[in-house]
Amino acid sequence: MNIEPALKALAAALHGEGPAVELSAGPDGEPVVTPVPTPGFEDAVAVVRTSGSTGTPKATVLTVDALAASSMATAFALKGEGQWLLALPLQYVAGVQVLVRSLFAGTRPWAMDLSGGFTAEGFTAAALELTDNIRFTSLVPTQLQRLLASPSADTLAVLRRFNGILLGGAPASAELLEAARDAGLRVVTTYGAAETCGGCIYDGYPLEGVALRLAEDGRIHLGGATLAAGYLGAPRQTAEAFIEEDGGRWYRTNDLGTLDSDGRLTVLGRADDVIITGGVKVSAAHVQAELEKSDGVAAAFVAGVESAKWGQAVAAYVAVAGSASGDGSGGAARDGAAWAEEWHRTLGLLAPKTVLPAAELIMLANGKPDRLAMIERLNALHQGK
Repeated sequence: MNIEPALKALAAALHGEGPAVELSAGPDGEPVVTPVPTPGFEDAVAVVRTSGSTGTPKATVLTVDALAASSMATAFALKGEGQWLLALPLQYVAGVQVLVRSLFAGTRPWAMDLSGGFTAEGFTAAALELTDNIRFTSLVPTQLQRLLASPSADTLAVLRRFNGILLGGAPASAELLEAARDAGLRVVTTYGAAETCGGCIYDGYPLEGVALRLAEDGRIHLGGATLAAGYLGAPRQTAEAFIEEDGGRWYRTNDLGTLDSDGRLTVLGRADDVIITGGVKVSAAHVQAELEKSDGVAAAFVAGVESAKWGQAVAAYVAVAGSASGDGSGGAARDGAAWAEEWHRTLGLLAPKTVLPAAELIMLANGKPDRLAMIERLNALHQGK
């Protein structure tokens, strides 16, 4: 993958010698650089669209100061700067940040070929091209899971050579993190969003210059120097998401969390994941965690679907090895009924009434679950009962 045009465009924008840019992938997988006018926003460098997993993507404007603060804080947390391997799509903030951090560090990033999708072989081949003694990469949990599924000796060797593997974009299971530790990998879990220049909470703690607080309803608020300027062409959405309080500016996330006595953040799930079924409030995140404890369940996605009887019914899209295709066919429905019956015996009212088995969850290109796609299929299978 030729990332030179993207690097040059970002470098020009960082130095005030070019317009802000939006990066995307062309039909051949090669990066496409699109200049973007950003009226009303000063020192804009990049426009990154949110994943759109819950609605229309928003164009988030990232500035020189925010990106510089993020890069410096990342280098401080990782105890150094080095060479980065790009293994994520450039249209998402984690991919953009690999290039931006490299530009600030004065190092040359290497990009793996993603035209055929992410594979362990492709990642390993790209990692073998790195030349710096200090090496970093950013991955999402599904990528790391693939790398650690029956890894070759070469794959394990290149993974162990990274001084830090940033893992974000979606929650990582305890089993995956344990497997990474057992393999001798230096994994750092990250939490953040395009609105915070990507990950700004590392292993539960805010980076240097990042502010963290919980609202009265438990919603996570993030502040500090890494905040985006706002959303392009969307003043109302900007005002709703970015607020001025207590002498600072905060981004109101849609996630709930708790803080330990030492200030470590635990993300509990989305604020809108509460399913009210038959008058009972059910946490989708809690049910998901319970389903993923079941033998044979690789991953699960839980949501509420329309129900004439219950108002909302708990439904689950479940990744099961060797399952049916998950396209809503009769075979998948029969398998799902068996799962639903089993979980009803163990979970009672919390059990999903509709289960759609599949080989894997539907994912967006950035490694996050495609909530809209899975909810659509679950609604079609449940049929409003």
